Amino acid sequence: MSSTSSTVERAFEAALYATAPGGARAGGTRVVDAALDTGASLLAADPAADLELTRRGEEFVAAAWRRGWQPADVVRLVRRDLDDVHVRLVSELIRAQARQRQEGSRGPRWAAQLDELAAGATATPPCTDRFSHATAVLELYRLLLRLPGIEPLDPPRGTAGLGSRQASQDTRMLSRIRALLAKAEATGFPEEAEALSAKAQELMARHSIDEALLAARTHAKDAPGACRIGIESPYETAKAVLLDAVAGANRCRAVWNEAYGFSTLVGFEPDLEAVELLYTSLLVQATAAMTKAEAAQRAGGRKRTKTFRQSFLAAYAHRIGDRLAAAAEGQLPDSEGELLPVLAARDVAVTDETERMFPRTVTTRLRGVSDAAGWEQGAAAADRAQVRSRPPLR
Repeated sequence: MSSTSSTVERAFEAALYATAPGGARAGGTRVVDAALDTGASLLAADPAADLELTRRGEEFVAAAWRRGWQPADVVRLVRRDLDDVHVRLVSELIRAQARQRQEGSRGPRWAAQLDELAAGATATPPCTDRFSHATAVLELYRLLLRLPGIEPLDPPRGTAGLGSRQASQDTRMLSRIRALLAKAEATGFPEEAEALSAKAQELMARHSIDEALLAARTHAKDAPGACRIGIESPYETAKAVLLDAVAGANRCRAVWNEAYGFSTLVGFEPDLEAVELLYTSLLVQATAAMTKAEAAQRAGGRKRTKTFRQSFLAAYAHRIGDRLAAAAEGQLPDSEGELLPVLAARDVAVTDETERMFPRTVTTRLRGVSDAAGWEQGAAAADRAQVRSRPPLR
């Protein structure tokens, strides 16, 4: 073993694999911090170990991929549990590991996540002393080392043969939808927002149905895929319920992982895109409406708290779910003889894939929903939101 490898091994043994007396993993803050200081001191004193330290970090990243994690998942978790310096470090490791192993070949969503990391890279990292840098690296590696296995998200079958012309059409369609929703979120005029959101919904529905019919007519062997959407704190449960409502209206399924702050969305690719766009737009609308409602409450001399916001978002998600379910009941006429069997088959495929990925799930309840004013304001905001999921075909 080389001296540099020996330094890294000793640092890892102290900071990453340290055990408390009796063999249990160190859990007390004092023990963990002392172990971290020991490991960082070893690394700081041996500059020749830097390359080996980076190489081992890339191995931790590759191990995370084997356990089912994706670049955006890891970055989101690091951002949640650590600091900006750790986000920069893990982003550098992910990009370096991807360049060496051609990770972009894992599919378009994976490649898009790598592109986003590259776009957010800083040209000149902040200067720091060797001990502080080594401490941050070990803190990051400790998190990576302890990532559990999660459900792998394989690229959906049948997407490999997507022609450049079809891909270009998809990109243009999604760009139009994003632009319409952005305008709907930015305008201060409800009538304009309604018109823009309605148009976006029409495009979403048309795009999804066209894709389903094209696949059926060409006997394409496409299958449901999956993606993960971060559910940011606070009020994660209410936001997860909102995403579930949007998913159900667009022939997808959402499964929430509370511990790691994301929901896994299962569905066909056009529908996954639609759900992500609509959920994001509705969340923006809900946040803006909640801020306005709180300001009105404060102006009336009534102090509003976390309970108000939790109740507001819970009511918003609940009412949005009711409206989406009602819209879904009669959105397709019985005369659509070709389309209905196609969509029914897709519903079955999505359900089967969800059960394969998540054979055991449990339900959860919204907690802390006790503010009547917050509930009323949230329900009213949901009534004003634009949620027309799929207009009837004519």
